[in-house]
Amino acid sequence: MCVFLSVHAQENAAFKFGYLSYETALKSMPEYAITEQKIADLRSQYEAETRRVEDDFNRKYEEFLDGQREFPKTILQKRQSELQELLEKNIAFKHKSREELAKAEQEAFAPLRIKLIETIGRIARERGFAFIVDTDVKALPYINPDMGEDINLLVQNALK
Repeated sequence: MCVFLSVHAQENAAFKFGYLSYETALKSMPEYAITEQKIADLRSQYEAETRRVEDDFNRKYEEFLDGQREFPKTILQKRQSELQELLEKNIAFKHKSREELAKAEQEAFAPLRIKLIETIGRIARERGFAFIVDTDVKALPYINPDMGEDINLLVQNALK
């Protein structure tokens, strides 16, 4: 495919492409910092709750250890069951909170990604580009600036 593009580009002088850092463009959006802060706040809430339930578990576990020699067998078994159940709930909460945080992040950044893709598409059409290359993926270690155009600033300015 690279050979075809190279040969085709030589035959057709109008063949042009643009390139940019997708992540840099995304992070340059005014909405990015606000969205990032909302996700950070949500992450802090989940972390605070995780610490709270861990502290609660640790407190109950210490109480269990302190009294385990004096507890009758049935109380000892009941407390062990309670601790096991609490531990399982805490693990489930951690797993669920990771999922919820990832989902919230995807949902929060989706409009920004759509806006960025639409902006890139508009600029590509206006400039007559055949395609836009994302330089973040490191798939192209070299881009000849005589054959392609760096559109980082164009996109960042269009997003402001």
